[in-house]
Amino acid sequence: MHLYLATNNPDKQREITRILFPYRIILPKDAGIEYHAEETGSSYLENALIKARALFSRVKSPVIADDTGLSCDFLNGAPGVFSARFAGENATYESNRKKLMELARKFPETERTAHFITVAVLYLGENEYFYFEGKVDGIILTEERGEGGFGYDPIFYYPPMKMTFAEMSEEVKNSVSHRYRAFKKLKEFLDNFYEKGNLS
Repeated sequence: MHLYLATNNPDKQREITRILFPYRIILPKDAGIEYHAEETGSSYLENALIKARALFSRVKSPVIADDTGLSCDFLNGAPGVFSARFAGENATYESNRKKLMELARKFPETERTAHFITVAVLYLGENEYFYFEGKVDGIILTEERGEGGFGYDPIFYYPPMKMTFAEMSEEVKNSVSHRYRAFKKLKEFLDNFYEKGNLS
């Protein structure tokens, strides 16, 4: 079975494909579809639904979407739903990290606690959707560590493994991350839903 993924981000596609195997995950561009959605929601769920609806209206087929953010306690929950554009509308991974590190340096490490949160949606049609949340706790560093991952991974330190997400292999990260936790729940639901003949 294939599922359309409401994003143009190949990094997300790679992570989610590993988690949802053997389901085939298709980006809009791989199907020749122009896709864009304005993330105007005030919550992760609202943004995930905006993205899912925008793609579903084009493909009329099951869609998965997620919205992910980094919530920093020392910034009263920011950047939150604005994580991807924390440094501005045309922000890069690097510019977002730089801005966050500059702010983090004003606080001692004990206060730099943060949480990665993902809300994953399985969208089957208007008023027919299911959503799942994953969350992981960590600490924001003031210097980057590691070469892997993307986004805020090089400055998100995960205490149980004593390394940043960027220092982990994809396999290790995909066993503990917020996105893994959300999409693992989605896969378990999807497997059960599919086995009962609700999807073809």
